[in-house]
Amino acid sequence: MTPEFFLGNPLKGALQLLPLAMDSPAARAMILAICLQESKLQFRRQVNGPARGYAQFEQGGGVTVVFSQQASATHAKTVCAALDVSATVVGVYTALEQNDVLAAAFARLLLWILPDPLPAKDTPDIAWAQYLAAWRPGRPHKETWNSNYAQAWACVESDLERDRLTVDALKVKDAAIAFLRGLEAVQSSV
Repeated sequence: MTPEFFLGNPLKGALQLLPLAMDSPAARAMILAICLQESKLQFRRQVNGPARGYAQFEQGGGVTVVFSQQASATHAKTVCAALDVSATVVGVYTALEQNDVLAAAFARLLLWILPDPLPAKDTPDIAWAQYLAAWRPGRPHKETWNSNYAQAWACVESDLERDRLTVDALKVKDAAIAFLRGLEAVQSSV
């Protein structure tokens, strides 16, 4: 899956199921960077391992942590209800491999329980530390993190710019329609 497609579809879909406060460019970039780091957005099932989903959650790891923390458990159950997934550790773990929205939502919830704010674009070392704290990878690969983090931020910024241009285009369209209606009203009164 391309980073752009993941951001525009499963990730945005997941964030729509969560409180607005959980959505930010930093959240989008961090989740995307982690998915690139963990699976390269190529493997929903860990190669020679138990992890599932692009964020590579383990049943006794991230899934259990999300359900066990007060700050995330209620939101996890809401997401499960919306996606018709059993709101249990086993139910979510089983569904993660085929449900990218669920996987992205659980990635956001795991980051949500971290005590510090999510890092800015220019702080990949802070982002790395938060990734290690939340995911606790068995064999972390620092050598790929900075490029994954930069790629994620570039993707998020490009998406935000596209959204801004779309909004601007809609405003121009609305102004043109209003102008034409006004012109028609003037012509019909003449």
